[in-house]
Amino acid sequence: MENKNKPKGFIPVHGGYRNLITYQKSEIIYDGTVYFTEKYFKKYDRTIDQMVQAARSGKQNIAEASMASATSKETEIKLTNVARASLEELLIDYEDYLRTKKLMMWEIDSKLTARFRELNKIPDANYEIFRKAIENANPEISANSMIGLIKVTTYLLSKQLKALEIAFINEGGLKERMLKARINQKNKGI
Repeated sequence: MENKNKPKGFIPVHGGYRNLITYQKSEIIYDGTVYFTEKYFKKYDRTIDQMVQAARSGKQNIAEASMASATSKETEIKLTNVARASLEELLIDYEDYLRTKKLMMWEIDSKLTARFRELNKIPDANYEIFRKAIENANPEISANSMIGLIKVTTYLLSKQLKALEIAFINEGGLKERMLKARINQKNKGI
């Protein structure tokens, strides 16, 4: 019996990025960054564009990597890492904001960090789950919430990269699948 989920050719199932937790969290980060920069920066501050673009790059590169996975594992790995790097850049912007405004960065063992961890355990969390923290009137809470989301997402992207590496080692890339498909087709004709 043939597996209906298995593709018939050498191009694997790809896309589905909206189901990735990293994409879902990066979408929250993007929306939260748009909110944060509009609320806490002056209208023509160049930092607004830089932060929003870093957040956008994180989200968009996850989607692009997922779509590119059909024909290039190398591109998928590279774009996933670009997403992680973009979010790391954004993390530094939020840390800079707290430092320059002389606001406190949450300690790992603070009660607010513990509460944030609880929110992160909610399956299929969306912006609404984090809205109260992100859109808090206190910029310290808002920035720290964004930092927490970014740290979780970059951690998950690191795990995703490791999984992509293992998958490539075990399954190979497009050229190997193409050759295998061609050999299988040739052997059927014998």
